[in-house]
Amino acid sequence: MRIFCCLCFGEEGEEEKLIKSNCGDNFVGKVNKSEMDNIPGNDIEGDAEFFDVVARRILGRRERLRLLAGEGRDGVENDGLLGREVNEGRFGDESGIFEEMMIAGGSGSHSGLLDVNLNLGLSEEASTSAASAAVPQREDFDHDSQNKRPKVHSFSLGWIPPLENRSKNEIAGNEGLFDSGGGMEGEGDDSNGLNGEDLEIRMDLTDDLLHMVFSFLGHVDLCRAAKVCRQWRAASSHEDFWRFLNFENRPLSPQQFENMCYRYPNATSLNAYGTPCIHALGMASVSSLRNLEVLTLGRGQLEESFFQALTNSPMLKSLTIIDATLGSGLQEISFHHDRLHVLHIVKCRVIRIFVRCPQLETLSLKRSSMPHVGLHCPLLHHLDMASCHKLSDAAVRSAITSCALLESLDISNCSGVSDETLRDVAATCGNLHIFDASYCPNISLESVRLPMLKVLKLHSCEGITSASMASIGHSYMLEVLELANCSLLTSVSLELSRLQNIRLVHCRKFIDLNLRSNALTSITVSNCPSLQRINITSSALKKLVLQKQESLTNLTLQCPCLQEVDLTECESLTNSVCEVFNDSGGCPVLRTLILDSCESLTALAFCSTSLNTISLAGCLAVTSLELRCPFLEQVSLYGCDHLERASFSPVGLRSLNLGICPKLNVLHIDAPQMVSLELKGCGVLSEASIKCPFLTSLDASFCSQFQDNCLSDTTASCPMIESLVLMSCPTVGSVGLLSLRSLPKLTYLDLSYTFLITLQPVFESCLWLKVLKLQACKYLSDSSLEPLYRDGALPNLCELDLSYGTLCQSAIEELLECCTHLTHVSLNGCVNMHDLNWGFNGLSYSEITKIHEPSRPSLLGDLNSTAEQANRLLENLNCVGCPNIKKVAIPPEAGCIHLSFLNLSLSTNLKEVDVACSNLCFLNLSNCSSLEVLKLECPKLSSLFLQSCNIDEQAVEAAIAPCSMLETLDVRFCPKICPLSMGSFRAACPSLKRIYSSLAPP
Repeated sequence: MRIFCCLCFGEEGEEEKLIKSNCGDNFVGKVNKSEMDNIPGNDIEGDAEFFDVVARRILGRRERLRLLAGEGRDGVENDGLLGREVNEGRFGDESGIFEEMMIAGGSGSHSGLLDVNLNLGLSEEASTSAASAAVPQREDFDHDSQNKRPKVHSFSLGWIPPLENRSKNEIAGNEGLFDSGGGMEGEGDDSNGLNGEDLEIRMDLTDDLLHMVFSFLGHVDLCRAAKVCRQWRAASSHEDFWRFLNFENRPLSPQQFENMCYRYPNATSLNAYGTPCIHALGMASVSSLRNLEVLTLGRGQLEESFFQALTNSPMLKSLTIIDATLGSGLQEISFHHDRLHVLHIVKCRVIRIFVRCPQLETLSLKRSSMPHVGLHCPLLHHLDMASCHKLSDAAVRSAITSCALLESLDISNCSGVSDETLRDVAATCGNLHIFDASYCPNISLESVRLPMLKVLKLHSCEGITSASMASIGHSYMLEVLELANCSLLTSVSLELSRLQNIRLVHCRKFIDLNLRSNALTSITVSNCPSLQRINITSSALKKLVLQKQESLTNLTLQCPCLQEVDLTECESLTNSVCEVFNDSGGCPVLRTLILDSCESLTALAFCSTSLNTISLAGCLAVTSLELRCPFLEQVSLYGCDHLERASFSPVGLRSLNLGICPKLNVLHIDAPQMVSLELKGCGVLSEASIKCPFLTSLDASFCSQFQDNCLSDTTASCPMIESLVLMSCPTVGSVGLLSLRSLPKLTYLDLSYTFLITLQPVFESCLWLKVLKLQACKYLSDSSLEPLYRDGALPNLCELDLSYGTLCQSAIEELLECCTHLTHVSLNGCVNMHDLNWGFNGLSYSEITKIHEPSRPSLLGDLNSTAEQANRLLENLNCVGCPNIKKVAIPPEAGCIHLSFLNLSLSTNLKEVDVACSNLCFLNLSNCSSLEVLKLECPKLSSLFLQSCNIDEQAVEAAIAPCSMLETLDVRFCPKICPLSMGSFRAACPSLKRIYSSLAPP
């Protein structure tokens, strides 16, 4: 049985029953608060949320809604009311239209007709028709009257009585009852009424409530709702929901359209764009729809009789015809209508148009191909004749001068228009406010006076020159001026008190810009390669963007409200630009200045109490920089490779990175708020004065000329330093290190790659040090660290880095044995380190147990005493790339109960690893190519890396068996481990989650 989703409103017999079935997907669109707020007349706070719940409750449960086909209440199969009415011939021919609507699907919205969204209003998807692409300005046609939902008067919800206070018969007698799941009355076996539970969850769907809910639905959803039951069909057919008929690009026949007009004679808006037989549909609409106010037709031929019949539609206010042939195309077409306000004849073909509409206010003839036009529209305010290429200069002049009240005029792309026509327009249309004469090559505006003009657009007008500015200067009401691709324009000098916006784009010969306007808020200057001078005076301008003005050399600004200036890639700017942005210049409240890639700047000096951000990125030629900006918080110097002298005194910076200025020689900083300073890479910095009382971090890495006197002065003026990096500062000596006693909060010190011989100044000055890095300090003697473990120096030290040093094996062993308070130790690349054996006399704990005899009780006592003393705090141990280490043994008695990270990778001679640490989580033995023995007693180990190790499967299996928490195992590139035998590893250690192995067996 085929079910049509049209609406039927004929009388039905009482014996007909409601039948249930399943609805399709996308039954109804979601009701949201934003849509509710847009309903005219809806002024009850909170209604939107209420009806959102109602709509979901009664429309969203497709499995319980009753359709008009399926099983009846009594269980008897029938064709359903809708199918019966179709068979009985109650529907008109328009049923096929709505069937197509349902096939199209989607939750529609009442689209605005004059938005020329010729989308039938039945789907939210925008039209993809050629007409919509051909008319990009259709939104101008809309007066917002067609975008609104039908007005539904709000009502108080207080009239709905509580369900528990209503009688059972009253509830049961209503056909619109639904339970909480969306089911209708009569689904259960209880024929005597509803139980108490049903009373609490059922809802009475009154006609007013349905009317309110349905007002949110589009045509497609209304058709779907009509299939539910008789009440819904009646509610969805209300004429309030069918005021706007949208059949854009639908295969609508004249007979079907006549039936729709007969069914909805009070429709006020019709869109038949792209339908077949637009002439027949147009004739039917003006004769049948007596209340029609808005009509849209297009893509076809309209005969002359249609225009003669327009008077039969007295309420018509707006007519739009798009991409159509009017009449035979070779005859005059006349528009006569006494109440028409808006007329759009867009992209139409006709020999002559005559319009006589006394009430017409807006007329568009855009892209229409007629050589003649006659207008008798005394109230016309808006006229669009853009791209009417066949209209002669005389025809344009005759049409425009007949409209004395014209306020908006668009003659763009009318190439024949001359200055003579514009002079007549200026004399006739004294109220002209908006004028677009773009792409008119024959106009120059000489002797043209348009004093009331507010918007002037002159794109690609080859006749516009500097002399034209005199005429434009007489438009004292001008607010917007657009000059684009005016190839002969060389200068613009205007003094207009109301000018707000000016655009100068692609003016190749443009050299000089002089603007005076207290109302100026926006300036767009782009791709004017010859522009050299700019002089702007404005009391309203806040942002100025002049990017890529390659020839700009002189800039003068008198803008007391200007806050942001962008001069990126203005390559010809000179150092004099600094005067513009100083306190004595014309920008007293400037906060952001961008001078990126201004390659002609060499010496900059800014003194401003307002500057907050300055960017000089890519200014390759700058050698000297002086900033006296007490509120400066951000500065960018990336790419200032030739900066030699820099002074930041005073500034409000909190952090500063000068490490990108490799040639910086002299530095002066006075920054009361600065906490971080990075000089990393300033290899020639020899003179530095740093006054930052709140500085906490200073990185002077690779400052090879940073001497003791600079370090002493800095520590004296920056007493709050906590982190100091002097890596690769060979000129720092004992005098400079002794000055560190001025830093009571110093906890981090990096002296890597220095030429230190003794660490005694550090032990004396840095009493609270926690981290000490001594990488590659190859001149330190073996006894230089003895104060750490003999004299108790640096009692708070917890991290020590001795990587790539030359300390002997004994010094390393004593350090590891006695400095039990260290938590992080790095011994990477120590060539003198041979073994890491924390057993006793090189014996493992099992070997000590075997040699124990009852006659030697003192040995056990010594063991227990030593184990108690070895209470190490070590957490992280790195021995990466130690070429001479062969064995690592960390037994339980070593006391490494906190050790969680152990890295022995790249130790190519390491053969045996025996580790028993209760908290070890990470062990890296990758690239230990000589590894053969691996013993682990690490119950918390989670990651084990054995890449490129020469260990066999049995050893790995035995090692991971005690590791009950191991999750990651990496055995890639291990020649003795077959990738196909990973199952044995999982069997030995069930906790494994990830095993990384080579893709193919070795």
